[in-house]
Amino acid sequence: MAKQLLGKEVTAALNGRLQEKVEALKAKGVNPTLAIVRVGENPSDLSYERGATKRAELIGVEVVKYVLPEDVTKEALVAQIHQINGDDKIHGVLLFRPLPAHLRAEEDAICNELDPRKDVDGITDGSNAGVFMGKALGFAPCTPAACMEILDYYGIDCTGKQAVVVGRSLVVGKPAAMMLLKKNATVTVCHTKTRDMAAVARQADILLVAAGKAGVVGKDFVKPGMVVLDVGINWSEEKQGIVGDVAYDEVEPIVEAITPVPGGVGSVTTSVLIGHVIEAAERASEI
Repeated sequence: MAKQLLGKEVTAALNGRLQEKVEALKAKGVNPTLAIVRVGENPSDLSYERGATKRAELIGVEVVKYVLPEDVTKEALVAQIHQINGDDKIHGVLLFRPLPAHLRAEEDAICNELDPRKDVDGITDGSNAGVFMGKALGFAPCTPAACMEILDYYGIDCTGKQAVVVGRSLVVGKPAAMMLLKKNATVTVCHTKTRDMAAVARQADILLVAAGKAGVVGKDFVKPGMVVLDVGINWSEEKQGIVGDVAYDEVEPIVEAITPVPGGVGSVTTSVLIGHVIEAAERASEI
């Protein structure tokens, strides 16, 4: 039976460290603050907002909410972002995406109006550049950063290991590959055009799966001794619940360690988000 890499254990340890940092900042007169910018009333946005607000309150970070109408113009949304950029009391910004359909074509341009120093969810080109250059220009997307927190918490040393990332999105796959490289792993990235992906995946010591498709990674992709990080979040009609990109029942008996879904990577991401707000406040206080 594989070791369960449980998000709740990682989160508990991370929250404790973050609370100490908040206390230190407040002692210097700095009150870490997150701005949430939401357009409309998308149920998934509302759900994440509730979770982020609750986690922020637990850790001691303030939350300011900016709710804009579903039919907001690009100009009005950009003006709101610029106002937040100029507010020294706000350290981090969570802008919910995707934006409504009438703004979708210009979503990248709108996101890039955000000051990368406040981009705690890794949505700007500046943040992406920071991840790829190894510089503190912004912040990494929260999901791959949560994967790194899990590896660190469980003492999984990446140095010299073969790591395979399944997926090449800018949200998870590409930044995860760069972050694993920074941990001195030898990294291969697989995607929809990869030939015999299962054979490539089986070479991994660490397999990070962000394919965006339920159960795409089965027993043919894994081997004994492997560590598997499953980033997937998919709704299963068959199981009437959330499942990952890994066929858990097939893979778990073979590998050494695995993140469950739910209860794995996803449960760490909110604490990572709040951690980025605190780090942004720390950076701002040193300027």
